[in-house]
Amino acid sequence: MSNQPIPLSQALASFDALWSPRIVTRVNDYDVRIAKVRGEHLWHVHDDTDEFFLVLDGELHISLREPEGERTVLLPQGAVFTVPAGTEHKPSAPSGAAILLFEPTGTPTVGDRHDEIPDHVDATTGHILNP
Repeated sequence: MSNQPIPLSQALASFDALWSPRIVTRVNDYDVRIAKVRGEHLWHVHDDTDEFFLVLDGELHISLREPEGERTVLLPQGAVFTVPAGTEHKPSAPSGAAILLFEPTGTPTVGDRHDEIPDHVDATTGHILNP
């Protein structure tokens, strides 16, 4: 872990892969991750942890399946949102976005339970293969 400031713009410029979060630092037992996203991710659930999103650039949509029904939250640049543990959700970014995530170390991108994983997605990490 670095003891120097981390320019997020430089960290984001260091990779092109979509839906493949990179750890930029750790806080106690949590990873602070950044990701470039475009299109849709998978419906998935993190059974035991909340998932924090901060939109650094662009707009992120998070569809949620809640007891009251399905809804979509729109997050413009600078907005934050926390998906509660146990809530099925699907992030998407039709025009692309850069996001920051805050999750316990080792949390898989595809959650604990998820939709069928397409062939172009790594089943362990949820990273898009050969974008």
